[in-house]
Amino acid sequence: MKLSNLLANIEYTVINDGNPEITDIIYDSRKVTDGTAFVCLKGYTSDGHKYAQSAVEKGAAALIISDNLSFDVPKNVAVIKVENTRKALAYISTEFFGRPAEKLKTIAITGTKGKTTTTAMIASILECAGIKTGTIGTLGILYDGKVVKTDNTTPESYEIQKAMHDMLECGCKAMVIEASSIGLKHYRLADITFDVGIFTNFSHDHIGGVEHKDMAEYLYCKSLLFGQCRHSAGNIDDEKFTEITKLAVEKPVTFGFSNKADFVASDEHLLFENGFIGVHFELSGKKKLSLDVNIPGKFNVYNALAAISAVSFFDIPDKAIVEGLHKAKVKGRVEPVPVPGNYSLIIDYAHNALSMENVLSTLRLYKPNRLITMFGAGGNRPKVRRYEMGETSGRLSDLSVITEDNSRFEDVMDIIEDIKTGLAKTDGKYVVVPNRKDAIRYCMENAQDGDIIVLAGKGHEDYQEIKGVKYHMDERELVADIIKEMAEEKK
Repeated sequence: MKLSNLLANIEYTVINDGNPEITDIIYDSRKVTDGTAFVCLKGYTSDGHKYAQSAVEKGAAALIISDNLSFDVPKNVAVIKVENTRKALAYISTEFFGRPAEKLKTIAITGTKGKTTTTAMIASILECAGIKTGTIGTLGILYDGKVVKTDNTTPESYEIQKAMHDMLECGCKAMVIEASSIGLKHYRLADITFDVGIFTNFSHDHIGGVEHKDMAEYLYCKSLLFGQCRHSAGNIDDEKFTEITKLAVEKPVTFGFSNKADFVASDEHLLFENGFIGVHFELSGKKKLSLDVNIPGKFNVYNALAAISAVSFFDIPDKAIVEGLHKAKVKGRVEPVPVPGNYSLIIDYAHNALSMENVLSTLRLYKPNRLITMFGAGGNRPKVRRYEMGETSGRLSDLSVITEDNSRFEDVMDIIEDIKTGLAKTDGKYVVVPNRKDAIRYCMENAQDGDIIVLAGKGHEDYQEIKGVKYHMDERELVADIIKEMAEEKK
């Protein structure tokens, strides 16, 4: 594509004239090849302008800059100066990939908590309605059975535009994205008009360091989403609802437990039967439905309401909503794994004391026969984390099964001894099974009716890191292997 076409919707100054054919857009100088346009992004720790000369030497056909350069650029390399290169990257990426958002149903979700779960719920509902859907967020870029790992909840604008383009190529009709405050602050979502914007909730987070200078900036950045959405919906029970959605182009649809909401939840209660761990609630207002959500915790009623509100702007049958919420799951986040016994097995990413406290406290509310937690701790990390995890599991679990995690360059048994130090502060029972697969098998072989078993620490990860090497290890596959092995042994 010609450089002039990429620049169609941005203001710029020409420093070196030229209109080369651009083969790709690059913002990492190490990836520059002949014919690419190099965008000089300014980050927290690095400045792309310092690598502009290297990009030219590698064959860049154009440079997009915001600061003056310290070297003479050859006349055959176009140089374009803009006010903000991050914003420019978003606009030229949109053009490069053919404005893919305009060909998809697009939903963006912002809020302190619940973005990942709400994204999964919306995708599940849309898929049940026959709408092939891709998602972008904490778990990476997911579509057509593929997972593309990303560095940020909301990736750089180029990655977002490329992902939407690739989703279209494989037949997707919709895209759901987690819109982080940092992503909005740094124009990663610029030049996209979303069909729907969703607000989940607001609380203290991401303040200080390289994130937001204060709560006011954090809130403002989240509010930016609603100025670029055709429709919006938000949690009316949250005190910041009005302020967050003040830029909405039309009156937002509301959800919550308040009778003032457009979608009202009531009669919420926990469900724990036949291996199903979730929450039930009745929906009234714009829709009247009786719903079971396949993710534990009453707080997930809010996430389900957000998902229902999001799809309400499309022609989605009630059956798809009911089925989608019943099927919904988030990989590695209180994720149920089918097992043949009358107990429940859950995989969760909880890898520190706080996240372990949250998940175990939630599951404790279901009054299981026993709550069994299998976990390890990461090597080459502060020992205090191990003490805290041991103490938390010992306090909240009926049985802790201590095993390996990403031991990295430490000895597994040394890590386990540190965990035991924390456990010793409680009366909690525990066993040590150093090999992770053996530990999972121990849990399954000794499971009793009504138990909830939590495999904590790995979550969505599909590897185990030992002495600098990442080995493939997916706990879902391990569970499936163990089920087969146990069945064979019974023959």
